[in-house]
Amino acid sequence: MSISVKPSVHLLLLLFTILCSSLTPFKAFSESDSDRVAELLNLQSRSKSGVIHLDDHSLNRFLTSGKPRSYSLLIFFDAAHLHDKHELHLKEIRSEFDLVASTFISHNKNTPSQSKLFFCDLEFKESQSSFALFAVNTLPHIRHVDPQIENPKDSARMDQSDFARLAESMAEFVESKTKLTVGPIERPPVVSKNQLGFAVVALLLSTPFLVKKLLDGDTLFLDSKVWLGLSVFVYFFSVSGAMHNIIRKMPMFLADRNDPSKFTFFYQGSGMQLGAEGFAVGFLYTIVGLLLAFVTQILVRVRNVTVQRLVMIFALFVSFWAVKKVVYLDNWKTGYGIHGFWPSSWK
Repeated sequence: MSISVKPSVHLLLLLFTILCSSLTPFKAFSESDSDRVAELLNLQSRSKSGVIHLDDHSLNRFLTSGKPRSYSLLIFFDAAHLHDKHELHLKEIRSEFDLVASTFISHNKNTPSQSKLFFCDLEFKESQSSFALFAVNTLPHIRHVDPQIENPKDSARMDQSDFARLAESMAEFVESKTKLTVGPIERPPVVSKNQLGFAVVALLLSTPFLVKKLLDGDTLFLDSKVWLGLSVFVYFFSVSGAMHNIIRKMPMFLADRNDPSKFTFFYQGSGMQLGAEGFAVGFLYTIVGLLLAFVTQILVRVRNVTVQRLVMIFALFVSFWAVKKVVYLDNWKTGYGIHGFWPSSWK
């Protein structure tokens, strides 16, 4: 006895088979992506700073062969054999990269954003194929690989000038590319608790001796020459932007992109100021300040009018030259012109 099946039943069975077969690849892709995310989170947790160390094989798994991806990678390209080249500042930039990674992880812990971005690094000798894949030929180098990126060469590169601002510029780069929040950068204290405790104990022990010297008048604090030197130092420290250089860890100079054997001491662009620029401007301002102090405190005591006039002319000429150089440097860096406005009656 044959069993007859209606055509509608055949049609339903065919549609059900097609639906199951069409859903299976998406399920496999989803599981594959979740597996990679889980392993990245595991590698991240085992890293002290949260930066995942990759090589050619692991990069191929998490980046080139893993499609589709629900996460993006921020990759720091490193070269251990170039760490001794101080002009590249690879060690300092890498430590700042670690700081951004740890800040992002702590700020986004147990949130969906934690699995959306992973900080990684590649070492040149271990991953030469990966360097070639990204077409990396200069260091320092940081790339952000978006989930939609198919060709690694099309990934976003952090601008070379932004490395001078270190962690802050890296955080801005991450937030602009991923729309995720890194969080406030909290640098470790310069002085540890043990060092601070030792300094306090040493100060308490030396207090009786310092008090005795103060009462006897036998200290450097009562020497006018010391105060003069300290005043000049504070003035130079203020006008040269030295505090900005210390806080931002600004380099004194950068290697020339076109010729690595040459150095760039003055960087054109208002977004960054090298240490050499600040010291040059501070030196010019200090000259003007010292000449002003000399003219108002010492030159007025000279009785010879001719000497007064000659020294005054010299001081005015040098001060005018120094200020002109500062204005020229500002115009060159910012692109804005500064010029004098004369009364309309003079025209």
